[in-house]
Amino acid sequence: MKIFKYTAFSLLGIVLLLLVYATVLEKMYGTSFVDRSIYDTLPFVALWTALVSVSIAYLLFRKMYKHPVTFLIHLSLVFILFGALVSWLSSEHGLLQINKGEQVSSFVDDKGKKYSMPFLIELKEFQIIYYTGTHAPMNFISEIRVFDGNKKMEGQVSMNKIFTYRGYRFYQSGYDMGGSVSLSVAHDPYGIAITYIGYAFLLFSFVCFFFNRRSRFYMLLHNPLLLRGAAICFLLLCSFSSLRAEIKPKVLPKDVAARFGDIRVMYNDRICPLQTLAKDFTIKLYGSPSYKGYTPEQVLTGWMFYYSSWKEQPMIKVNSTYVRRLLGINEKYASLGDFTNDVNVYKLEDAICRSQYDKRFKDSRAVEEADEKYNLIASFNSGKLLKIFPYRLNNDVVWYSQADLLPENMNNDEWFFVKKSLSYLSETVILKDYKRVSLILEKLGKYQEKNANGTLPSAQVLKAEKIYNRLHYTLWTSILCISIGFMAFVYYCYCLSSRTGVNKKVSMSAVLVLYTVFFYLTVVIALRWFVSGHIPLSNGFETMQFMSWSVVGLSLLLHKRHSMLLPFGILLCGLTLMVSMIGESNPRITQLVPVLSSPLLSIHVAVIMLAYSLFAFVMLNGVTAIILYARSRDNLIPIERLQIISQIILYPAVFGLAIGIFVGAVWANISWGRYWGWDPKETWALITLLVYSLALHPESLPLFQKPLFFHVFTVLSFLIVLMTYFGVNFALGGMHSYASS
Repeated sequence: MKIFKYTAFSLLGIVLLLLVYATVLEKMYGTSFVDRSIYDTLPFVALWTALVSVSIAYLLFRKMYKHPVTFLIHLSLVFILFGALVSWLSSEHGLLQINKGEQVSSFVDDKGKKYSMPFLIELKEFQIIYYTGTHAPMNFISEIRVFDGNKKMEGQVSMNKIFTYRGYRFYQSGYDMGGSVSLSVAHDPYGIAITYIGYAFLLFSFVCFFFNRRSRFYMLLHNPLLLRGAAICFLLLCSFSSLRAEIKPKVLPKDVAARFGDIRVMYNDRICPLQTLAKDFTIKLYGSPSYKGYTPEQVLTGWMFYYSSWKEQPMIKVNSTYVRRLLGINEKYASLGDFTNDVNVYKLEDAICRSQYDKRFKDSRAVEEADEKYNLIASFNSGKLLKIFPYRLNNDVVWYSQADLLPENMNNDEWFFVKKSLSYLSETVILKDYKRVSLILEKLGKYQEKNANGTLPSAQVLKAEKIYNRLHYTLWTSILCISIGFMAFVYYCYCLSSRTGVNKKVSMSAVLVLYTVFFYLTVVIALRWFVSGHIPLSNGFETMQFMSWSVVGLSLLLHKRHSMLLPFGILLCGLTLMVSMIGESNPRITQLVPVLSSPLLSIHVAVIMLAYSLFAFVMLNGVTAIILYARSRDNLIPIERLQIISQIILYPAVFGLAIGIFVGAVWANISWGRYWGWDPKETWALITLLVYSLALHPESLPLFQKPLFFHVFTVLSFLIVLMTYFGVNFALGGMHSYASS
């Protein structure tokens, strides 16, 4: 039996190393190369086949069938891999290019191989559905006809809605302005069915496992050591930067500037209050939603009406020392005037040219970021960003700025209003006639309602977005949580190592902090959901906020069984919120990419983020155990207790990650016609699943029975989670890289 065990885990190790190597190769040489060299080769399939065969033999020799639930989990995985093998052997995938009115009966794969279909497909009509009042695509729809002998039928293909006929599935893939449409074609009549049966069995076996009184999970829950207490957490320091003292610029009164924030603007492919543009504008330049105590609306209108005063304000954040040297500044913030010399020559011009042709220029990104901020101000002051004038054109509503070329058929009065109203508004502001300013803004609002009637967001949505903009202070929330969480963590570790009880007032204070943060995050996420019209899980910023919310919720739910979850939850919440700011310092509410408009996406992301949250808890448990071991060798009982808690958490974490991966596979199958494509994100999620699964086999791998080894393993394994979530997005790319945007 030992030969089967050693062979099975050795083959698993080879698979893991090969998968890591393949993702690196893909980054260096491209997807086609790695598919041709690794994923789509007979040796790779043979390696997986050998792993499955030896694992089955090992399970049988261990008489695992005497434990039906555990045996069913492993059997389900075998079924899923068998389905993948059948798909590899028999499936056909390719692209069908078709024009309106054209009939085709074949498609071509990415290698140029042609496949024939036993029927004809004709493109009857193709249309693009846009989000109301914008030019952002919401859906692509192809109306098709099928001719099969004397049979004739019609169908529809759109994003997340496939058309199936005789085992062939058609997916919306792409289009060009010439009228040509690309449909992805998948023909896999056996592999998908087998794989989906495996998914169903796996889900059923997971549910049974948690209710099985003979399962290891149930025995861990009732371990006597758990009755005495437990522990967890992590460390982080944060620093603050000082602001350069300057003469305050001219601004509108706060209440007057706030009225500008009520004006609707077409921004980022959606209609929103000008307040949102003002906030993004300020964050983009300064790195914070306020400047010297001024609101975003005051900053934006300051640049609009008092340009000469704001031009000398040091509010453009420059992190790069190289760029600062080019601008001739020593501090972190530059003024607009710092970007040009005495003869008005742009100081970054040579560096921008170099960044475009020199791929080895290490400061190219920093130069481009500084240039982007400079051009943002130029674009705003030219009027191009202020698309606040809706106009009905050919049964559509188009939003124009004062600087745009207006339609020829626009009547003179309307043309004059669009071209001159902001100039008149500027004159009124200079005269400080704020009553008239309010009247002009009121007139502009009525103009928008008249011309964009039926396409404007409701008053409730606009109000919710303004509340969201005012509430959204992620940076300070994260700093506060990290500070409180760190202090609480040190205190709880001290109590654990000295075997003294935690002060009740401290415990109640930690609970109060968690409830406050949970309520705040719930409100912020709900507002973002209401404003965007979709569950906020579509990018890196949103998923990290959801992870923060999940961490706090889990801490509140389980802290009575595991007291260290209180400081743990506060600290982790702060860390994830801080990461969300690093991932996107300028988070904007956007229209959802058509392919992401699926409820399966929300389930997929939510379940995986919950699993990552649990892995984070296990990692911090490991950190706590290592600290206790380093402080005293007499802390073996608390360390063992922490191991039991981590093992309990690992089961729902690993099972949740597996469910999330397979829900994602179903979503991919519905959206792109394949349930697994060896995308780097998929591959690293699988690596994470396989690595953490090792810790669930202590009887086969006795090293995991040793508490210290187990804790070190969980700490190091979390690096794989970080690679899966961040490293893939920023280093390896792939189809999932939108998640970081």
